[in-house]
Amino acid sequence: MSKTEILAELPKLTRDERFEIRVKLAELDGDRWLDDDAPLTDEQKALLDARLADMEQNPNASIPWEEAKKQIEAHLAK
Repeated sequence: MSKTEILAELPKLTRDERFEIRVKLAELDGDRWLDDDAPLTDEQKALLDARLADMEQNPNASIPWEEAKKQIEAHLAK
């Protein structure tokens, strides 16, 4: 299957199927989705600041990354 054919099929997939593909691509790329030297945009910085503030105000509303990762992996294993 060509790259063009693959790209044409992506919109036909479900959200879960696309997520599974993203995970596989991350595995193949060694989890390096972003260029390490690329600076964050102002929008990205604002989003991180807002999420950090929310986490600090509501510490019981989030879970540690390792727990989130386990839940994601369990969901994908189904």
